[in-house]
Amino acid sequence: MADGQDEARRLGRVIRQARLLRRRSQAQVAADLGYHQSKVSRLENGRGTADTRLLREVATVLDIPLHELGLAPAPHAPDRETEDMHRRTFLAAGISSLAASPTASPAGHQELVHALLPGPPPAPAADEVSVTELGGRVAAIRRLFSTCDYSELGRTLPPLIADLRRAATGSSHALTITGLLATTYQTAASLLLKLSDVGHAWMAVGRAMAEAERCGDPVVLASSVRVHAHVLARERHSAQAVTLVRHQADQLAGAYDRHPPRYLAALGLMLLRGVTAASAAGDRAATQDFLNEAKDVARYVALDHPDAWANFSPTNVELHAVSAAVALGDPGAALGLARPLMRRPIPVPERRAALWVETARACAQQDRLADGYRALRVAESCAAQDVRRPAVRELVADMAARDRRGALPGLHDFSRRLGVPA
Repeated sequence: MADGQDEARRLGRVIRQARLLRRRSQAQVAADLGYHQSKVSRLENGRGTADTRLLREVATVLDIPLHELGLAPAPHAPDRETEDMHRRTFLAAGISSLAASPTASPAGHQELVHALLPGPPPAPAADEVSVTELGGRVAAIRRLFSTCDYSELGRTLPPLIADLRRAATGSSHALTITGLLATTYQTAASLLLKLSDVGHAWMAVGRAMAEAERCGDPVVLASSVRVHAHVLARERHSAQAVTLVRHQADQLAGAYDRHPPRYLAALGLMLLRGVTAASAAGDRAATQDFLNEAKDVARYVALDHPDAWANFSPTNVELHAVSAAVALGDPGAALGLARPLMRRPIPVPERRAALWVETARACAQQDRLADGYRALRVAESCAAQDVRRPAVRELVADMAARDRRGALPGLHDFSRRLGVPA
């Protein structure tokens, strides 16, 4: 299973690199193939590559040698030294492209990775830190994430993890502190996903799930499940992510008017993660089911400010509907859903930036590069560090590559400023 998924991702990378090399958009390639643009997007994301007939058509359109798509034997087997040289060159190119970003390796990143590694808890401190103080510090990192201050968050997380692990040892408030530690690991996983560091995000999720189960708080467990589903979906395990969310939501759903806002926010955010996973899998029915359930929950709770324990509200549900439409290849529907939100105040910078990034993706799907570029500049004004994360930089690079005639010099300047010139 894993080998097949790795090969699908490799084929997707080959197709995308060939398309960018020929400075063609996904929509142009799709038109030549006689498919919708979303078909090319799915291929590049490693989905649908088992269809050898389609792969042969793609090879013809993009002039890809058949052996590169596994459709013919390689013309010759390179010696081990040559193969290693090519591999080092490829890795060096990938690393250098990420290193150009100021947020690709933020302050504290290595310290955060070290904090996630297994080991005995730190030695108890001479002065015990109060639960109130620790809770305030956890609230502060949640705010840093909501305001997209990823650099400061990267510096703040490692000492907080150490202090929480130290405090949980032998404390009379051990279960409360364990819950705070689970929330901190959840935040670490979310930050690592923003930075496209999926490998270490898995470590953080494992830690979060273990601490959540240990503390026994259903709200903390639901929040950890949400982040777990996020990592699964990012790794193209969308069906498993949907199953995980569905299972946990079934245990928490019902009697919404009898639960506190914190409980409802955790449930609502988990349902929205189901929206993301289902739309990534192209499952329209499941996407709509999760959206409908999230709307029901949102009737009873609206936590929509950076200082909230969790940012869940009717607006957040609508934002995820926009994102789902983009993922499902419905850019017109996405823009129709986005327009009313553009006129609405969205207090959380991370959510405000997400609206404009998804708008840019929808515009790019329609080959409206100028509108997409303007949307990205608005996103940057909302949360500059969020626009510098790898996923957005890849979108910018793709858009710049498609502007073959240089009609949008501002887009190319923007791409160079982000360290990803086309």
